[in-house]
Amino acid sequence: MAHRAHLFSLRVGHALRDACFGDERYNLARLRGDVLAGISVGIIAIPLAMALAIASGVAPHYGLYTAIVGGFVIALAGGSRFSISGPTAAFVVILYPIAHVYGLAGLLLATVMGGFILIAMAYARLGRFIEYIPQSVTLGFTGGIAIVLATLQLKDFFGLPLQEMPEHYVDKVWTLASSINQFDGTSLFVALVTLGIMLYWPKLKTPIPQHLPAVILASLLGILLATAGYDVDTIGSRFSYLLPDGTQGAGIPPYLPEFMWPWQQPGPGGQPSQISWPMIVALLPSAFAIAILGAIESLLCAVVLDGMSGTRHSANSELLGQGLGNIIAPFFGGITATAAIARSTANLKAGAQSPIAAMIHSLVVLLALVSFAPVLAYLPMPAMAALLIVVAWNMSEAPKALQLVKRAPVPDIVVLMTCLSLTVFFDMVIAITVGVLLACILFVNQMAAMTRITDITGHKKLIDTTIPARWAVLKITGPLFFAAADRVFGEIAAKLASLDGAILYMDGVTLLDAGGVAALNKLVDYCAAEGKQLFIADLQFQPLKTLARADVKPREGVTAFFSTLDEAIHQFN
Repeated sequence: MAHRAHLFSLRVGHALRDACFGDERYNLARLRGDVLAGISVGIIAIPLAMALAIASGVAPHYGLYTAIVGGFVIALAGGSRFSISGPTAAFVVILYPIAHVYGLAGLLLATVMGGFILIAMAYARLGRFIEYIPQSVTLGFTGGIAIVLATLQLKDFFGLPLQEMPEHYVDKVWTLASSINQFDGTSLFVALVTLGIMLYWPKLKTPIPQHLPAVILASLLGILLATAGYDVDTIGSRFSYLLPDGTQGAGIPPYLPEFMWPWQQPGPGGQPSQISWPMIVALLPSAFAIAILGAIESLLCAVVLDGMSGTRHSANSELLGQGLGNIIAPFFGGITATAAIARSTANLKAGAQSPIAAMIHSLVVLLALVSFAPVLAYLPMPAMAALLIVVAWNMSEAPKALQLVKRAPVPDIVVLMTCLSLTVFFDMVIAITVGVLLACILFVNQMAAMTRITDITGHKKLIDTTIPARWAVLKITGPLFFAAADRVFGEIAAKLASLDGAILYMDGVTLLDAGGVAALNKLVDYCAAEGKQLFIADLQFQPLKTLARADVKPREGVTAFFSTLDEAIHQFN
């Protein structure tokens, strides 16, 4: 089981220790790769962190704080060598409602609570259970999140004059549709230009990520339009902060993140909040949602990176790192963080060698905050919306989902569509819960259908002697568990109605559970009442062990057990 050790190991800083102090020696060449990769992905993270913070219902600098503090701590303490952590699109559907109802204070407190749940999951060694989440479930809820995220961006994409968006998805769509005739042509133009750059820049095959030219050119375009009298909403015009002298500054504060108790941050209405037990209880479901999605996202990202790099992550160590990052970051204004697949793959492709690349990415974001905050204020909101629409498309994995719909069995398609629909119209946690349960039920149904009975009485190769006229040899193939046993033994009882007895050839039964034992005892009781006999032959180890544990013994004149089919058959000679 050495190849599965990564699913059970747990230590702080596993990835850093393994990459820098393990079998591979860390040297200047590897450091150079980390520096270049960290700078590259840091440039990508700056606009994304701000855009995702805005989409989550808070000011853009809190997204930068998340990438700086959360990204650094998770890289330092986590278990995935190439993961880049920070704000992600997947969390928007969870964080936006929390920020809307409880303000920044409630959002940060829920993040801290989610961090503690992640640490509990790590010490419970739950990292390995990522294997049990079907692809149809992950594609379903990520597709649903992408739809919701893209829908939320339409307000800024079209420059619609909407102050508030309704809570439910259908109401959001109705509000957007009824306001579409009020779109702002200038905002739409900037958004379309940004979208065009994002889509066509990769075709130039340059090493510069498309996010950088997209936001730079969009900002220049916004400035030119403003000088011509066509104003465009920007980060500077929408967001503000308090200066030390009490006056307001526009855009992003050019300061290092400061320590502050999360619950003392602005609550609903912008006033400082206070922690209370009712508030903790009210935020607990959201904290569980944060922890569940954080675990799924970070471990799926780690699995993808393992496949690309040939390395192995430590699942529980990654959960531990994610938990520590989400506990520490909110004390410095950081919102929920998890591993971002797009940024992480960009990190690996840029030549990253160790988690030091992710730490350098955080330092690059920090440098941008303190040095270029006035410049970042010029970023147009329509450009941010276009950026997130591209992010939503990429995270949806639409080509993979379409491939699944075309080629996968019907049950997988049902699970995918159920998860997608529930994520869009209800809640992501409900979607994952229902999706996993539905996948389990459909899987159990498929497994139960595989268990069958075959009458081999006339099979000359297996039976070399004459069987009495009113006897049959019945071969059972497949697992005899709760979902299949009643049907199988019921069919055997029906066959026994016209027989004196039967030999059950069970070498093809790999599993027998408590439900199977109960169904077998029911069949034995039927045989005893009707004067039938039952020979059970060739039990495998697990069914034999289960019967022994259940204290199932031969009943004189009714049942008998034989080690082989030949031994049972030759009882008639």
